[in-house]
Amino acid sequence: MTRALLVIDMQRGFDDLDFWGPTANPDCEANVASLLAAWSAADEPIVLVRHDSASPSSPLHPDNPGNALVDAVAAVGPAILVTKSVNSAFYGEPDLHAWLGDRGIDELVICGIQTNMCVETTARMAGNLGYDTTVVLDATRTFDLSTDVAGVGAVTRSAEELMASTALVLQGGGFARIATTAEVVSA
Repeated sequence: MTRALLVIDMQRGFDDLDFWGPTANPDCEANVASLLAAWSAADEPIVLVRHDSASPSSPLHPDNPGNALVDAVAAVGPAILVTKSVNSAFYGEPDLHAWLGDRGIDELVICGIQTNMCVETTARMAGNLGYDTTVVLDATRTFDLSTDVAGVGAVTRSAEELMASTALVLQGGGFARIATTAEVVSA
């Protein structure tokens, strides 16, 4: 076994669109479930990652019901659970890099939420750490984003634009390959 599936932050709190705003890729959860089924059938390692927000008002705070993993992910076993409070799964508990190294895993397939936040950050770090990294874009999703940026002004991007930008940066920058669920499951 030299590869593992990393399922990032597939938590109930991300269904709170009043909090997060408009989203893209309604097929994300079904595609993640397909990847989990393929990994389970092949008896390959699965790493589940959960974001434990430090903000009590966040749906992802450990005291809130939104912190729980979605049913399709929570039902998976056996799997290791990494908890984190930042964007990268490599800064969580237990130490993901050490866990992977102890098992000789050098290939990571990454999916989950949010495409341009925790998925992208984890993929960039994985690439920098030398892992052969694939991001399954249609097994990710994100939300529209708008903010004021110093020197630029108001910037708004749709979830679809953010997903496309993440794919461009990860693959174009040499951090990861971008694939579809169908490609990964059939490989």
